[in-house]
Amino acid sequence: MSPNEKFLKFINKYPHRHKNFFDRPFSSRRNFLRLGGGALSLSWLAGQAKANEVRIDKLDVPLLNKAKNCIFILLSGAPSHVDTFDLKITPNVTPTAVFKPETVNGLLLPTGIMPKLSTMTADFTVVRSMRSWALVHTLAQMWAQIGRNPVAALGDIAPNIGSIVSTEFESQRKPTDVLPTFLALNSQSAVSSGYLASEYAPFKTNVRQDGLQNVSNPDGQTRFNERYNFMQQMDAANRVDSPYGRPMEDMDAFYKAAKAMVFNPAVDAAFKFTAAERAPYGSTALGDACLTARKVLAANAGTRFIQITSGGWDDHQNIYQDNVLPARVRNLDAAVSQLIVDLKANGLFNDTMIVMLGEFGRTTGNLSAAQGRDHFVQQFAFFAGAGIKGNRAIGATNSLGSFSDPNNYGWYKQRDVRPEDVEATIYSALGINYTSIRYDDPFGRGFEYVPYAHEDLYAPVKELWG
Repeated sequence: MSPNEKFLKFINKYPHRHKNFFDRPFSSRRNFLRLGGGALSLSWLAGQAKANEVRIDKLDVPLLNKAKNCIFILLSGAPSHVDTFDLKITPNVTPTAVFKPETVNGLLLPTGIMPKLSTMTADFTVVRSMRSWALVHTLAQMWAQIGRNPVAALGDIAPNIGSIVSTEFESQRKPTDVLPTFLALNSQSAVSSGYLASEYAPFKTNVRQDGLQNVSNPDGQTRFNERYNFMQQMDAANRVDSPYGRPMEDMDAFYKAAKAMVFNPAVDAAFKFTAAERAPYGSTALGDACLTARKVLAANAGTRFIQITSGGWDDHQNIYQDNVLPARVRNLDAAVSQLIVDLKANGLFNDTMIVMLGEFGRTTGNLSAAQGRDHFVQQFAFFAGAGIKGNRAIGATNSLGSFSDPNNYGWYKQRDVRPEDVEATIYSALGINYTSIRYDDPFGRGFEYVPYAHEDLYAPVKELWG
């Protein structure tokens, strides 16, 4: 029996909600929590336990410890893997005149729509043996952000990967760290902190050239401080060790964090940018987010995990029309390539892991009747920085790109890479024990950082580093 067959046998024997997506209705409990305030409405359930009192490292596993920061780029809508980073040439279908397919350092890439990244293969690795568990956009997007099925036990109150990173790095924050540990750019629908306290939720903002909004007051800083101090005098007793419980304390934490960012020149420097700075990134929403991510990390003011969302990849129709996939890939190429260039220039590339993927891939071979590609489970994941070895792909797919090559999964597990493995890779690279289990969840079940990692079911893709 192959390792992949053993893996599938295990999840069938111990079903942690990995059945086909249409076998069950989509959970509405997370939506209810989002409407009700998400983590804020649930945070009281966690009690007063501190992270270091409730977390147990199940296994003493070796950790990669390669990165200080992580930039997680979610390509929502699901890009076609066979038209981008796992390029397959389908005769009379693939627009080769536009794509200009070329093998660069062993990687077949569409150099016509990816001209910059095609010259930078030494800086990144593509995992081609990756496979999604689900084909519903919202479900799979959440899955990618929490590393587990959102409709599984605890899945609907599971924190974002960035929220777990935030809890782990809380003790390392310095008094001068005015920026949030977890920042979400152009990611208003990003999963929040689940059952964890709201202080670990992503700070969500849509990127603007004039910077963060509402970080000044028209009456001036002196008057603002007077008002803030008066508010503290009036109700500080209700905010610190509050008789009303954790929600009031969470709100106080929000106020304090926000005040640190108001009238702060470091915040302006991190979030504002000029047209000249913007141009090399492509002057697009994705480019602006990548530029801001670079500036925020350069500020060295507390941010360690940045999620960026780039939408619009749901190409069911006219996928090869110039303003559809080709234009979007050109925008991605400009933004991500310049991010890498600038991170290298300011010395942050080796400290920062870039992870980029969609929630799933798209159908292979011939196009649909609508001249598009529909949802499909095979996909790619892009990794760069933090010492990751470039000029290669991990794993391979068959001639159509529809299945991983069973003789070349590219990593020691000898099976498809799953979202849980990507989650384990991020944690391990940041020095976080991915087998950890927290015992502060509201149902007392024990919240695993990566499900079944303590049984060696999921693990980091350590082959990214050689």
